Amino acid sequence: MSRYISNTPQQQAEMLAAIGLKETEDLFQDIPEQVRLKRDLALPEAISEWELVKLMKDKAQKNSHVDEYTCFLGAGAYDHFIPSLIDQIISRQEFYTAYTPYQPEISQGTLQSIFEYQTMICELTGMEVSNASMYDGASALAEAALMACQAARRSKVLLARTIHPESKEVINTYCRFRGVETQEVGFKDGQVDLKDLEEKLTGDVAAVLVQSPNFFGVIESLQEIGDLAHKNKSLFIVSVDPISLAILKPPGELGADIVVGEGQSLGNPLNFGGPYLGFLAATDKLMRKMPGRIVGQTKDKSGRRGFVLTIQTREQHIRREKATSNICSNQALNALTATIYLTVLGKVGLKEVASLCLQKSHYAYQELINTGKFFPAFNAPFFKEFTVKSTAPVEELNQKLREEKIIGGYPLGKTFPELADGWLIAVTEKRTKKEIDTLVRKVGK
Repeated sequence: MSRYISNTPQQQAEMLAAIGLKETEDLFQDIPEQVRLKRDLALPEAISEWELVKLMKDKAQKNSHVDEYTCFLGAGAYDHFIPSLIDQIISRQEFYTAYTPYQPEISQGTLQSIFEYQTMICELTGMEVSNASMYDGASALAEAALMACQAARRSKVLLARTIHPESKEVINTYCRFRGVETQEVGFKDGQVDLKDLEEKLTGDVAAVLVQSPNFFGVIESLQEIGDLAHKNKSLFIVSVDPISLAILKPPGELGADIVVGEGQSLGNPLNFGGPYLGFLAATDKLMRKMPGRIVGQTKDKSGRRGFVLTIQTREQHIRREKATSNICSNQALNALTATIYLTVLGKVGLKEVASLCLQKSHYAYQELINTGKFFPAFNAPFFKEFTVKSTAPVEELNQKLREEKIIGGYPLGKTFPELADGWLIAVTEKRTKKEIDTLVRKVGK
């Protein structure tokens, strides 16, 4: 114990005496004897610092990463270009160590950066108010579902089957413990089946949840879905790829009540799965139902501009039973990264990134179809990700590509049995024509 906590045996004895205990083991007396471990942990002997560094480097080298491999894998995490300026800024101490701004009067810088983040998310999504980020895209969508149930005072949500499978798992977990029923809506030609949706829209449905571009990469008909939801007096929730919003009409202009998404693509590395950030924006009338916190702009008594925590609906700030959510933090550093990314690129730069994704993905799609080994899975528009049907087993294709230091697409049969021959390919602005042509050549033989 004293190896890791600088307390002498005498100090430890004094602390135990202060709380009326004699031995350290007494701290664990509430744990039943039969479930306690009666041996040392199965850990190797301690090694020196330089030996440990070498060991961890050796293990890390076993991982494949996008600095070494060409990546065509998306399915929720994307290999976009990250300007070097971002690391230089977020590594500054005042940003890197910042946490929750509990005392606004000494946290003006942190609050302003969050305020700017919220503003940019609102501009991207076409919504009126944004909170100060969520854990990730999946939990943001789940929080939106619960938020809709509170607002509509109904206890059922409809999930498009075209939503990311992992997001649906998170939603189902959140809803199960809040007494909210979930039901899936099928798809037709890669998009939400509007007839199936209309039949399932009953009086107890609080919201309809869709993703666009969806898990297949297809762009959904948001206006039609939103009209059906609102006709039933249900809320309309949309999960989006923020990069796509540089060239697609924002959901706020298509009737969305809540817009969420995964912000990883906004300057955050892949990081083998995280940490990422989720964003959540909504209409003004839903502001007080939003989870987390909202930073606002105001003036002090001298008329100077200042920033405050305008709304804090989490349980750390108000009575637990009145909290809209128990989310206890925001991904402040990741959100700051997204803010810097959007600032550095600007509207023109972001549109250029989106346009390159669109053009390159469509080029790759057509080249794969031209080989005669792949066929369209859907006849629907897509952004930077698309699904093709393969005449060869998808896993064999991916194995062949790995040998050439290429990370292939996602095998859709893992989560959609009816698409066992489906291959989900992502093409970002980073992929060159040479890389795309190499992919096509290797799998088209």
